[in-house]
Amino acid sequence: MSHIDVRAVIDEKVCLGDGVVIGPFAVIGPGVTIGDGTKIGPAAFVEKDTTIGKDCFIAHGAVVGSDPQDLKYNGERSLLTIGDRTTIREFATVNRAAGAGETTIIGDDVLIMAYVHIAHNCIIGDNVVIVNAVNLAGHVEVGECAIIGGVTPVHQFVRIGKYSFVGGASRISKDIPPYFKVAGIPTRPIEVNTVGLQRHGFSEETLSRLRQCYRLLYLSDLNTTQALSRIRVEMKVCDEVETLVTFIESSSRGILK
Repeated sequence: MSHIDVRAVIDEKVCLGDGVVIGPFAVIGPGVTIGDGTKIGPAAFVEKDTTIGKDCFIAHGAVVGSDPQDLKYNGERSLLTIGDRTTIREFATVNRAAGAGETTIIGDDVLIMAYVHIAHNCIIGDNVVIVNAVNLAGHVEVGECAIIGGVTPVHQFVRIGKYSFVGGASRISKDIPPYFKVAGIPTRPIEVNTVGLQRHGFSEETLSRLRQCYRLLYLSDLNTTQALSRIRVEMKVCDEVETLVTFIESSSRGILK
């Protein structure tokens, strides 16, 4: 059975699963679906056209499903989808997409900490951690299991690869390759994200191959095209190396150098 505080405001077109809890002064607008066991904190605002999965937590003062902050937006219906077991902490904001029928996507088991902003048309993979006061501009993509440190702005259309780590107070305007760690002011590549990869069970053999890729990309005199050619020729093929090379080859903004 769901529990809705009498002081909450719930639109008649909201669809609630079993065991949903909605706190006082929360506002849930039209076209919203909330999955089983999800908790909506006091004074949280889910504006409209948003689907929230099972066992999520939307904390006090968070605003999700709000209109995109995009001058091209003209009121067309757009969407926000949030996966299962995702947490959105206090005063974070997540916008719907810009463009008719377009969707901002947040995956499963994501942790979005306080004061984070996720703009229109972003795609956030599963098991991502976005630390306090990170600001993602429109159309940013974050791969699964990536971590973005606090107070980091990310430029529109940037991609942050899976299993990467972005240090706090970085400034990201280029793509961040998967499996690597970047940090500093100005932001620069540091090393393979060894600790994060070990925690996720990557083998030492895989780590060794990724370190060889890192050396060719960042510690040699080769440009990116030359380094990728060397990796293609010299490296034993594995899924992680193929993912890394494909990511870089498909980059429209270029990778952080």
